[in-house]
Amino acid sequence: MSPSSSRLTRPAQRHGHRRGHGHFIGTYGLLALTVLLFLLFTVLLPDTFPTLDNVSSILSNQSIPAILALGVTVPIASGKFDLSIGYGLGLAHVLVLFLIVEKGWPWPLACLTVVLGGTLAGAVNGVIVEFARIDAFIATLGTGSIMYAITGWITDGGRIVPGPDGLPAAFTDLYDARFLGLPVPAFYVLGLVIVLWLVLERLPFGRYLYVIGSNPRAAEIIGIPTHRYCVYAFACSSTIVGFAGVLLAAQQQIGNPSVGLDYLLPAFVGALLGSTAIRPGRANAIGTLVAVAVLAIGLAGIGQLGAQFWATPLFNGCTLLIAVGLAGYSARRRLRTDAVATADDDGTSTGTGTGTP
Repeated sequence: MSPSSSRLTRPAQRHGHRRGHGHFIGTYGLLALTVLLFLLFTVLLPDTFPTLDNVSSILSNQSIPAILALGVTVPIASGKFDLSIGYGLGLAHVLVLFLIVEKGWPWPLACLTVVLGGTLAGAVNGVIVEFARIDAFIATLGTGSIMYAITGWITDGGRIVPGPDGLPAAFTDLYDARFLGLPVPAFYVLGLVIVLWLVLERLPFGRYLYVIGSNPRAAEIIGIPTHRYCVYAFACSSTIVGFAGVLLAAQQQIGNPSVGLDYLLPAFVGALLGSTAIRPGRANAIGTLVAVAVLAIGLAGIGQLGAQFWATPLFNGCTLLIAVGLAGYSARRRLRTDAVATADDDGTSTGTGTGTP
């Protein structure tokens, strides 16, 4: 090896060494924080926190926020935000109860109708954003307000309460049942994570979304139908929201027209914070799951320590600000790292080919 080649290679090696450490921390740091939080609250609350009942409670209570966060992850991968998910969740859970209680529909048909209705609503969101050229924030906020109006019209401003016979047991078991000693909704979340991981990381659909989210103009130049895939992303997200609405109806068993808005902020916190882990710099399903776990453990721990009622929105709001900041930093850091690595590779290859003695 010539001296010039050695001089050019050493900086690249040092850069690769630093990049390796930074990449490891960025990838698994949030997962390590999850473990540390669990251990911390285990030490502080040894009699109540590290118990099967508490773990089951966390899994059950956080299943719907986790599903919503996974739904939000899909349009975020394409660089879009869907603010209608809270309104959509409220409409979906009210509508399924309305069809079962007021209209007497069989619960499987009511659930299927609501989920497919969510798909249609998401497609409408995508068409408005992509073809009417309205900013996603404004468009989805507008459609969300329309959903909220429809929810109020269906319920007439009140609640939908089942009759004396209650709801079908098979329907409520969608949320209340247990499998292997754990709540069934936890397995819905796990299954959805696996599906989204495959779709986003292993199929062309996901790769196209990431390219669109990174550089829409470049995506168009290389022939990706950006408008169509963004519509697909919104439709996929709202399908998941419709499913979450069905679970919320099975959980609460009463139609409350305003309940969905409480889930909007935690969903975005989970998705944005998740984009700083596992695949730092871009939204991904496993990262979202890890982020939701951090939030769930943190909220459960501070709740058992006797925090006031305002601690939850404070925790979510602060975490959202941190998540947005970290997500932006991770994206910029990833671009800088890739650019420096490319420059080092080019310099090394040039140096080794033309180096002087």
